[in-house]
Amino acid sequence: MVHLSLYWLFVEVLTRLDMGRPGSGKVRGFSMDVIYFAHGKESGPQGAKINALSEIGKSRGFHIESLDYRRVADPQERVEMLLRRLTDHSGRVVLVGSSMGAYVSLLASAAIKPSGLFLMAPAVYLPGYEVQEPVPWADKITIVHGWGDTVVPPENVTRFARRHRAQLHMVTDDHLLRGQIPFLQKIFSWFLDDLSRPGEPS
Repeated sequence: MVHLSLYWLFVEVLTRLDMGRPGSGKVRGFSMDVIYFAHGKESGPQGAKINALSEIGKSRGFHIESLDYRRVADPQERVEMLLRRLTDHSGRVVLVGSSMGAYVSLLASAAIKPSGLFLMAPAVYLPGYEVQEPVPWADKITIVHGWGDTVVPPENVTRFARRHRAQLHMVTDDHLLRGQIPFLQKIFSWFLDDLSRPGEPS
């Protein structure tokens, strides 16, 4: 509960300071487009999906940040780690997360207000997660989920996507989406190409 209270306090402070609308890239400072990756509960910052999508981001001129959460089991503490990592810049911010990392990205989006959220097998509506109704704050939200996922039931994700009008791609795979890397790269390319730049209409 302490971690959750700190999170919402941080969100309130950022809101009061008006540190950015959705898509503004956040705060004032130098201009740099950044993608923040958040890996899953039992994976790492250099996993196959992150490495593959990082190359797509780099090819579009984004700086890549992939934090190492492996020693932090509590998703709320992971959110705080991500919020502390934020840098002072005025470019586009994109949050990308897988499983627990998608949950972390969702919660962080309330403070960061990114240009985009790209979520893979997001851990939504699961027991043990403090925020059961995470609200995404982003201009563009894309989700990829597997019909064969036994960790996060597909109905959880279709419910979430419908509620928040997110673009949803359901694929024939399990929770890890290991067989979908070429497809993920294609969808992520379209996702980045479709993002509006600061000052442009979304």
